[in-house]
Amino acid sequence: MRKSAYVSITLFFLLSALIACSSEEEEQRDRRGYTPTVEVVETVIGSLPLEERLTGVVRARNQTEIYPEISSIVQEIYVNSGDQVAEGQPLVRLRDREITERLRQAESGFQIAEAQVRQAQANVDRLEARLNRVEALSVRNLESELEVEQLRAEVESADASLELARAQRDQAASVVEERKNELENTVIKSPTYGYVGTRRVEVGQFVNTGTRLFEVGDTRRMNIRVSLTERMLSYVAAGQTVNITSDAFGGEVIQTELSRISPFLNPVTNSADGEIELDNPDGLLRSGMFVTVDILYGESEQAVLIPNNALFTNPNDGRRGVYIADRGGLSEIDISGENRGSITGPVSITFHPITIVAQGRQISGVSGIEPGDLVVTIGQNLLASGREEARVRVIPWDRIMELQELQNRDLLDMIRQKLADQNGSPDEV
Repeated sequence: MRKSAYVSITLFFLLSALIACSSEEEEQRDRRGYTPTVEVVETVIGSLPLEERLTGVVRARNQTEIYPEISSIVQEIYVNSGDQVAEGQPLVRLRDREITERLRQAESGFQIAEAQVRQAQANVDRLEARLNRVEALSVRNLESELEVEQLRAEVESADASLELARAQRDQAASVVEERKNELENTVIKSPTYGYVGTRRVEVGQFVNTGTRLFEVGDTRRMNIRVSLTERMLSYVAAGQTVNITSDAFGGEVIQTELSRISPFLNPVTNSADGEIELDNPDGLLRSGMFVTVDILYGESEQAVLIPNNALFTNPNDGRRGVYIADRGGLSEIDISGENRGSITGPVSITFHPITIVAQGRQISGVSGIEPGDLVVTIGQNLLASGREEARVRVIPWDRIMELQELQNRDLLDMIRQKLADQNGSPDEV
């Protein structure tokens, strides 16, 4: 993506330079051939912000998918996509006729179990009373020891029956609670405050525990998740500044901090999740959108800074470098004053190989050239054939940065407008 952006920017710069200078080019043609016009910028010394550009996925806070906990027919829907809901607010009501009938059956079963417990308890009480009388008579030798032992065995058996009846009663009570929960689950409620999205249910539809009905999330605060490689974890840390951009909200940049980094690596991708939490009062961020996340993790060492579109790979020998205009040929004008932007020359142009020390989205720090050198930013292709001279136009840094920020559509529109202004017929462009 970055390479294609650079190609588009270079194309725009080249076309704009050619359009703006076309009338002057005609005057410079003579018997000795064509002298191209290029644009140059003065290099400076400085440090380059170090950043990692990642793609983040946006989700709302507490965003969750809503599924039914039972299988039934949808009888009524209370909300639509985009509605604001409170925690516990009903969303959908399912048909409860069958569940109500099962609840009545369960309650009847519980009543039967309760009666069996009382019956078993009465039997135990009767046998214990009889045992007490027989034991009293046995002390006076009026009852045999065998009779006492038999009654004790009957009491133990009655106790066991009582425990069984109590267990059956508890089981019946659990069934009743289960049926009551099923009845409550016929009304599906929002688990959190937020907004309803992605409605996938209609009245009359049969749904089960695998049917997704809605998504609900609090879009007032969003969560952006990025994937950090094992290499990035050595210098990216929670609390570092991040810039968030997206085509969806134009050129606006949202600046915040990296909230947290997971301590666990994914065993397949060998990467960790980083999360950014931020308020979303203007609604710029929408759940599910992809955004560009630039994590700023420091600055490079001092180096000569050049715009990225000044970098050029020489097609003749494959060397990467920049074209530099001879400042001696520009001594007659003040390149930092009012004359900046005017065309002068021709001057000598030479190719200088460079080493990239650090590279950002718009600027690179390099070695191999000096601060104050005039590097060609537009028109390198016109010099690649071996031309050693060109006329130059010195442009300011802020103009280069502005143009490098333009999107491809903006570039095309500007090129068409320039062509239309030159030709005097926009419809023919």
